[in-house]
Amino acid sequence: MDLSVIIVNYNTFELTRDTINSILKYDYPFTVEIIVTDNNSTDDSLSKLKNFFKDTSVKFIKSDENLGFAAGNNIAIKQSKGRYILLLNSDTIIKKNTLENIYNYMEKHQDVGAVGCKVLLENGELDKACKRSFPNPANAFSRLFYIKTNHNDYNLDNLDDDGIYEIDCLTGAFMFIRREALQDSGLLDETFFMYGEDIDLCYRIKQNGWKIIYYGQSEILHYKGASSKKQKSKLIYEFYRAMYIYYKKHLYNDNSFFMNITVFLGIALLCFSKLFLNLFKRKN
Repeated sequence: MDLSVIIVNYNTFELTRDTINSILKYDYPFTVEIIVTDNNSTDDSLSKLKNFFKDTSVKFIKSDENLGFAAGNNIAIKQSKGRYILLLNSDTIIKKNTLENIYNYMEKHQDVGAVGCKVLLENGELDKACKRSFPNPANAFSRLFYIKTNHNDYNLDNLDDDGIYEIDCLTGAFMFIRREALQDSGLLDETFFMYGEDIDLCYRIKQNGWKIIYYGQSEILHYKGASSKKQKSKLIYEFYRAMYIYYKKHLYNDNSFFMNITVFLGIALLCFSKLFLNLFKRKN
């Protein structure tokens, strides 16, 4: 098997259906398997998906509880057989030639561990998470206070959106990974529930000597947040919890006691302020 496409479904029947269809609509010069983990959906989407794709080879795995995005991906990865693994969000649409172009790039560049593509939002704008630097106190401060700088820029706004170049990290919405790189680095860290696991994995891939490439000449569409519209307070909490986990895991030992306390207090204050403001927002 050449490519294993891994998708996690949680209460998103129509979106997951459209994502799978966007893969199946094209023919490929390599073998592809699609594996979907259902994270204990409560909307009957798993049975609907099984019925809709009953005449295909799409494989479905049911989790008895919602273990989070990282764990859901790991369940499917462990059963996958591809030389390459594509982590793909359930709210994306694959465009023509995207998988083929990136597959060919990986075949020609054996030192590359993972590749991402241009990710466009529904409004046509770039999802900036598709090409990033690793977060650190300096670029987090600049981003928080909207300080524009080409030095240590988190979102790499100064780099061509249509280019091909090495970066630090990709978005988990589309992460095309060489199996050897994943074997060297380990699976997704299940300490992260929904956010941050992609940055953490990219960090470990690069630590093990593999390159991570942004391939801006191919693209997907991302209906960002479409699978995250329920339990908004929970997701806010998990977003900031992921910041804490990542910092504690990768940056804590390299910074002073004062810096660590400042960062942890900053994360807590941001989390509580977002949760408080969320109380006054209307439901989706």
